[in-house]
Amino acid sequence: MKLPAVSFHLIVCHGSLPNHAICKVHLADLTSSKPNVQLSPSTLRVPLNNAFSGHYHLRIQGISKEHQRKYIKVFAKLQENDDSESNSRKTYEDMLDAITHKSESDDRSEKSALGSTESSSHVEESSSHVEEVSNCLSFPRQELSQYLFDPEVYLHKLRAVNLHVLASEQWNASSLKTCHRTYLASATNLIHYLALHCLDVDQLKEDLCSVGFLNLEYANTNVLASITASIQLLENLKSDFSCKRTWPTDMRNYLALQEGEKVMDLGTSAMRKRASMHATALFGPLQEKKNVHIMVTVGREALANEMLLSDLLKAGANIVRINCAHDGPSVWSEIIRLAKNSSQMLEKPCRILMDLAGPKLRTGPLKTGPDVMKIAPKRAAQGDVISPAQVWLSRTGCRPPAHLSLDATLFVEGDRFFKELEVGDVLKFIDVRGKRRSLTISKKISVFSCCGYVAESLKTAYLESGTKLCIQRKKGKVSIGEVVNVPAMEHFIRLRVGDLLTITRDPRLSLEEIDGTTYGAPRITCDSGRLFNSVKPGDPIAFDDGRIWGVVKGTSINEIVVSITQASPKGSKLGAEKSINIPNSDMHFEGLTSKDLVDLDFIASNADMVGISFIRKLSDMVIVLQELEKRNLRGLGIVMKIETRGAFENLPLLLLLAMQSPNPLGVMIARGDLAVECGWDQMAGIQEQILSICSAAHVPVIWATQVLESLTKSGIPTRAEITDVASGMRFC
Repeated sequence: MKLPAVSFHLIVCHGSLPNHAICKVHLADLTSSKPNVQLSPSTLRVPLNNAFSGHYHLRIQGISKEHQRKYIKVFAKLQENDDSESNSRKTYEDMLDAITHKSESDDRSEKSALGSTESSSHVEESSSHVEEVSNCLSFPRQELSQYLFDPEVYLHKLRAVNLHVLASEQWNASSLKTCHRTYLASATNLIHYLALHCLDVDQLKEDLCSVGFLNLEYANTNVLASITASIQLLENLKSDFSCKRTWPTDMRNYLALQEGEKVMDLGTSAMRKRASMHATALFGPLQEKKNVHIMVTVGREALANEMLLSDLLKAGANIVRINCAHDGPSVWSEIIRLAKNSSQMLEKPCRILMDLAGPKLRTGPLKTGPDVMKIAPKRAAQGDVISPAQVWLSRTGCRPPAHLSLDATLFVEGDRFFKELEVGDVLKFIDVRGKRRSLTISKKISVFSCCGYVAESLKTAYLESGTKLCIQRKKGKVSIGEVVNVPAMEHFIRLRVGDLLTITRDPRLSLEEIDGTTYGAPRITCDSGRLFNSVKPGDPIAFDDGRIWGVVKGTSINEIVVSITQASPKGSKLGAEKSINIPNSDMHFEGLTSKDLVDLDFIASNADMVGISFIRKLSDMVIVLQELEKRNLRGLGIVMKIETRGAFENLPLLLLLAMQSPNPLGVMIARGDLAVECGWDQMAGIQEQILSICSAAHVPVIWATQVLESLTKSGIPTRAEITDVASGMRFC
């Protein structure tokens, strides 16, 4: 596919001028900067001189000095052959003073109609001052108004832009013919958008905004209609100005009356409806007057609490995401069953998105620790207890409310135990170490059909499955509850700056080898042969979405030695199934792995959308479309996850390729891996570009990765997270 090249720069002169300066320039000066032209057989043929014919000038703003704009404004008239004052220059402030002085003099002359000699002399003096300023600037007073705004200047430029946009559509006609009819108009607008952004029209955009026109920077939904409407508005102004030669009192109100704006509104409205139609096809209709959809990622934890998915749907979620990189079909099936049951009971729609794992590099499994849970109060630096540890006690499956901030959750079995348990009771037990400990019941809380208790402890305790909790009564009666389902402690490696980490192929590592007590350095596994074949000494490497960074020091067939260069001051934890990224490597990834193909069969029968992970180039997308065609999955939604530099750079081409299929289409900005690959300092600009491109293609966007993470973990969102969510609601 051939995309339009940069054919010319419409704004070729960016000469250095003092702020608010007024000077005269030659036409040669305007074109003195060498244009950035890439000539090709298909280059748009527009003579540069034609684009700058006539008077080149901007308007004078009638504002006070303290509110004057700080960027450069040029007031220029192309130099005549007999004009000898080529270097004369007056400041913008002087010009405003002269105009203000003249206006005040005229007012005073009107008030003194009887003819005061003193007033007349003052008016004559002021008038001569204005004439002197005007002569110095080669702006005759009677002709000053005609230089304030000349539609012809902008018409030349906009017509050239319009021709370039139309030409780009012709250049890519063969690619547009292959698009499905559902996406033909959207694909065409995407081509127009790319053509517009291939041109250097920043100054033109600013100039049009300064006189009340629509900013072309935000005309993504319907590019051609916006340009055409602006041309029509300028045509109307040109005809009016040729008769009146006057400046309208209110430019914005004046433009609002023109037919061109109605044309633009109709075209833009139709394209916005098309974008809304595409979003509805993928995500379903919006509910309860909301303008966004809410997606939540759910894993195995939903099985332990059957009310979790119901609570999420009640809170507004209408898309459940399952990551196929974790768990398996049995867990996925149960999550989907619970989600659909909750959706039917609540009469709230819910769609299922399942992400293929893709060719992602991850750390291997680590042997888990013992099934022990630690409960500890908060202590001051001196060791004094600041606040007791708070523990949730309930029957299996009854999770605590989301608003509670608790230190641990214990599931207990014993019908008699819960019947007799009351607020104020003291539960005594012996922990794993043989220490006598106790828990005091402080609250009883009802959670839907079940209830639980909040207990407090002033001492550190370690509990395991099978620990007995006893209620001691005065009459000697004892009720006993047994702790069950204590999860195994997750094993991890703690890494600090300067540590050496060894990555090995061998998955059979003992705890001593993992901790580094055997070989002197901690070790972790990775089962991907591509990693060991692609890295070389000096390559940067990142773990756990960029929380830990290192540099490759040495490689062999079975091992890679990494020196840690970035970690938290107290050490960062690295556990199992954490991401590994090598941003600068030329590692070759297959589009879909063998596991992805097996998972795709499950997704075809159980999900509404499939997420394509770690897509990089067009061949990856071709494989996906072929596999969907084999399975006759024309109604399955496709979500392209943009999480690599290659996917970002090829996004327009990937969208045009995906539009050849009738499947509903969307894009997810996976900011975790994308930030690692492209750099966190580039993320703001990158996600803005992705949103802009998708807006032009009328493709819905999922704003993802660590959205409201602090709210999920602690129950309180950060200010940055609130702003992040607001941005996502505005742009997506």
